[in-house]
Amino acid sequence: MRYNNLEKFLDSIEKGKLCVGCCITFTDPAVTEIAAEAGFDFCWIDGEHGILDRQTAMLHIMALKGTNCAPFFRVPACNHTEIKKVIDLAPAGIIVPMIMDEKDAQYAVDACRYPLQGNRGCGMRRGNCYGTMPLDEYWKRSHTDPLVILQIEHIEAVRNLDKILAVPGISSLLIGPYDLSCSMGHPGEWDNPEVAEALDTICSKTRAAGILLGAYAEADLDKYLNTRKIQYIACINDTGALMSGYKAKIAEVRQTAGN
Repeated sequence: MRYNNLEKFLDSIEKGKLCVGCCITFTDPAVTEIAAEAGFDFCWIDGEHGILDRQTAMLHIMALKGTNCAPFFRVPACNHTEIKKVIDLAPAGIIVPMIMDEKDAQYAVDACRYPLQGNRGCGMRRGNCYGTMPLDEYWKRSHTDPLVILQIEHIEAVRNLDKILAVPGISSLLIGPYDLSCSMGHPGEWDNPEVAEALDTICSKTRAAGILLGAYAEADLDKYLNTRKIQYIACINDTGALMSGYKAKIAEVRQTAGN
């Protein structure tokens, strides 16, 4: 039974394949469907900075069913209610932003798992395929599905990284490099020694802990992929892809026309 493509995503990681994703902010779920048809391994559907409501979130997640692309949803905050709003829509992963310490990490894990592993509320609906998935199978899956993806994007989180990594039940850490660099007073200065050291620290410690490592990055790709050994990366958002596509086509037409 094809569910939310989580198995496919994890199988690719297990085989050593880099999984590549796109960040989705537009409301039209066709954008997500197009991203899947383009060949992305996952879509990061953004409920933090975008304007997506709960119904729109469901449409984006549904748009990926039957594709080879896994839906990850970023909630607005490390908040039980915000996680509860989308977790029953059955995304492959819940991205929780601005994790600062082990208390935040434990809170996020608890909100994504049923008792006795956590305190997730029970309202299965889409999660068990509207009752067609055997309950035993659903409960077994719920121990690891969805992925609990904690975003590390502040220097305070780096200082608390050892304690964060010690929290049981974390599926993945996801680097937010721009916010991290801003929190250090060096926005976008990827070659700044302090920023580079913080990024290196996150990557080395996460990999050493055996926890899945991801990032959002549009630049410095060689360092992320070949030096820091990122396992999955969101490398563009829908607005950026549209803008770059428009600009490239305009330039092509003007060059052909000689003006």
